[in-house]
Amino acid sequence: MDRGDDRYVDYWREASLTELTATAQVRRSALERIIPRTKIANRCELNERYLVVRGQLHTYKIHLGSANILMEPGNTYLCIVPSRRERHEPVFLPFEDDRLALILSKAFLLADDARITDPSIVAQLHGRR
Repeated sequence: MDRGDDRYVDYWREASLTELTATAQVRRSALERIIPRTKIANRCELNERYLVVRGQLHTYKIHLGSANILMEPGNTYLCIVPSRRERHEPVFLPFEDDRLALILSKAFLLADDARITDPSIVAQLHGRR
């Protein structure tokens, strides 16, 4: 799925609502320890299936299993894909879980959503495709 592609929205929305696997439950436990130590801790809350991030424009629910994002109000799917441009040095995490790193990077981005400049993300934040 590429940015803004509507063909898979139903699939991604369904994936965002699924129960957590055992791996995702471990990821949730890790986030319980990590999030309070970050600068975005006051903008985040963990619930059963999501890391909820309060931005300035929206509140976002990042599914702990799929890393898919739903925007409130309305549970609108938000598509954010890693840049295909220059890759930066990865941040070291003391375990192997690419999905955890993806969830954390999305949380940091969305906590400061008013400063996002990527045109495809900005269009989605403002209800345009």
